[in-house]
Amino acid sequence: MTKTDLLTRISIDPNICFGKPCIKGHRISVALILDLLAGGETIETILEEYPGLEREDILACIAYGAEMARDNYVEIPIGVQKETKK
Repeated sequence: MTKTDLLTRISIDPNICFGKPCIKGHRISVALILDLLAGGETIETILEEYPGLEREDILACIAYGAEMARDNYVEIPIGVQKETKK
C-alpha cells in the first residue's frame, strides 16, 4: 500500500473530534494513535484495544504524522464522513 493510499484512510470532519484528523469511519484521532505509539504501545496492542481498526489505519496515522513533521500540508477533503466500519 502506497503512502497516498494510506493517507486516504484519514479524514477531517468539523463535526467529528472538533475537526481533528481521524481514522476514516471512526472517532479515533491520529494524535491518539501517535501518542499511544510514542508511549510504547505496539501496533498489535492498539489493534487489540481498538478491534475495529486495521493495521493500515495505524500506518496511515504514522504516514500522516511524518508528512506533518516535514511541514508538508496533507490535503484531506473536509466534509461529513460516512461510517465505513461498524
